[in-house]
Amino acid sequence: MLIGHIKEIVRHPVKSFRGESVQQTKIMDYGLYGDRSHAYLDETKKGDFLTITQFQEMVRYKARFAGEESMNKYPKVEVTTPEGKDFDWKDQELIKELKNKSKRKISTTEYTPSHVPIGPIAVEHVLLATDASLEKLNELWGEDEVDSRRFRPNLILSLIEKKPFIEEEWIGRRIKIGNEVEMEFVGHCKRCMIITVNPDNAERDSGLHKTIIKENNNIFGVYASVIKKGDIHVGDEVSCRA
Repeated sequence: MLIGHIKEIVRHPVKSFRGESVQQTKIMDYGLYGDRSHAYLDETKKGDFLTITQFQEMVRYKARFAGEESMNKYPKVEVTTPEGKDFDWKDQELIKELKNKSKRKISTTEYTPSHVPIGPIAVEHVLLATDASLEKLNELWGEDEVDSRRFRPNLILSLIEKKPFIEEEWIGRRIKIGNEVEMEFVGHCKRCMIITVNPDNAERDSGLHKTIIKENNNIFGVYASVIKKGDIHVGDEVSCRA
């Protein structure tokens, strides 16, 4: 059954940094090509990933791949700072800035195009949200317009039937995207403090999180595991079956 099409594709080359919206990419066994493939480690916490939870200004740094996708090695990862300066993600000046701001000792880690473990991605391969759910959340919150970047989804679906939160009924079902990709919905996404951080100024506001807790049991978005990899594009049709 046709349920809609891909409205937006977002990948995050560096974990916890702002992602990049792309028109097309590959779905790998682990999810979107290069998603969370590079990360900073917090050596003050024995090498745990440095995330927005510890250093919320990470949401203001934007990471992108500068070049064509390759299965041999990733393109160069470029980072734009909140002040508009561009760096290679491993540039020592950038790392020094992150260390000073976060007050943590930082190291780096990266994976290969063929393998990114579940740890840096999250608990599953791909996170999806729908336009209908975002619009309903706007209504429920009643404050500023809800910025989808707060939820860090990989795919935003534009639904034919604009039924809010219908994606939560899809657990256990499979979808097909375009002519190649297949995924299975495997779980709900329970939300944490990260959604309280404004992507533009890194300031915290608990109102949105409280709304989701009250109105939707602290769930927003669904996780999917990759069944069949391939290419996806903005505008691809999405069909769902049992």
